[in-house]
Amino acid sequence: MATRDLPSLDLLKGFEAAARHLSFTKAGEELFLTQSAISRQVQALEAQLGVQLFQRRIRALLLTDEGQRYFKAVRAALDDLRAATLSVRAGKSSAALTVATTVSFASLWLVPRLARFQSSHPGIQVRLVADNRIQDLERDRIDVAVRYCPPAMAGPGAVRLFGVRVLPVASPEVCRAARLKQPADLARCVLLEYDDAERTPWLTWRVWFETMRVPMPKPAGVVRFSQPDQVIHAAVAGQGVALGSVPLANELLRSGRLVAPFGRRLTSPGLARAYHAIVAPRAADRPAAQAFVDWLTSAAAERPRAEPG
Repeated sequence: MATRDLPSLDLLKGFEAAARHLSFTKAGEELFLTQSAISRQVQALEAQLGVQLFQRRIRALLLTDEGQRYFKAVRAALDDLRAATLSVRAGKSSAALTVATTVSFASLWLVPRLARFQSSHPGIQVRLVADNRIQDLERDRIDVAVRYCPPAMAGPGAVRLFGVRVLPVASPEVCRAARLKQPADLARCVLLEYDDAERTPWLTWRVWFETMRVPMPKPAGVVRFSQPDQVIHAAVAGQGVALGSVPLANELLRSGRLVAPFGRRLTSPGLARAYHAIVAPRAADRPAAQAFVDWLTSAAAERPRAEPG
């Protein structure tokens, strides 16, 4: 078949993502493109095929019958391409391991410790995928995932690593300048907060003060961030006081880059949520995957001397 008989791979990837999400916007977020770029890709593909693949309605996107058939074929073809690509790469390095987790867990907990795993397992090459989307282990070819969720969502066979507790943290300079001794002293500070109260209410100052049964003072200011790790990095930089998760912030507390001004005043998200290590079924028999989970379990069991509580 001549090359000109096939649409470009970019057009097929854009269509497959849009069909899977039934959203040009979500497809664009996945592929790091704008909504309009995905829309143009789909229009170009429809023009090449001479058929309409989507029914575009107000606040809704539906596949046509032709779109449904084409989606199944394209998805299967892309899956085969991904599998073939990984197979070729695996032939070059059979011990390569793809690990997926959230941006915050990667930044605050996993990356600072990853060199220890590489030192003890030099033959295993780790490919870290940091993404807040819950990825499909099979479709995205993930070997091990670390997710923060209730046990039921983790699934059978998942290994619980640890739960989290929440406490105020700040740089030593901020604590000294604001003379932080009790929660009321936070009125002299800028409060740093993760801007997603609906999904993570336990990381909001309002909930922390309610849990502590202390009236929330009017702070000197509030700065909100789109990622939890950005909040912590801003605290390290001396920009204000943050709500940190223990043990994600343990390395920073241990090193003294952050301090916990109110000591043992910790709160818990509840809901039986915890970080779990999940191995994809196709990787269950791989020694590299088991070695990584064993290392995660061992590292999670460590308790730094500086951990509050």
